Amino acid sequence: MSAATADPVHGVLATLRDTVMGVTESVLATADGLLVAADAEKMHPESMAAVAAATLSLGHRLAEQGGTGGLREMSARCGTGHVIVTAVGSRALLVVVADEGLDLAALRRAIPAVVEELAGHLESDVTS
Repeated sequence: MSAATADPVHGVLATLRDTVMGVTESVLATADGLLVAADAEKMHPESMAAVAAATLSLGHRLAEQGGTGGLREMSARCGTGHVIVTAVGSRALLVVVADEGLDLAALRRAIPAVVEELAGHLESDVTS
């Protein structure tokens, strides 16, 4: 049985890593920072979930103050890569960690479907 079959949420995260060049790790967390799932080897997923929730919360305030509409994502371009935090509905978030070789265009194309799929898994888990 593959990891994607055993845990469909982890399967979505692993597929993102496998299909978008440069993506190295990812975390799905609740909006208040609790870890739901992770595809991570180097980072501490629980810590990343908590920090990303705080980042997304600040991002919502920035968008509100800037009058730029609802927040979709926060992005940090770092010395050796990227950290991108994307809202997954109103109750969850996705953190994507990528190296310098990130294909940002491919990530931007992939994220809407990934977010929709993750939101569906979260919704089905709540209604089950």
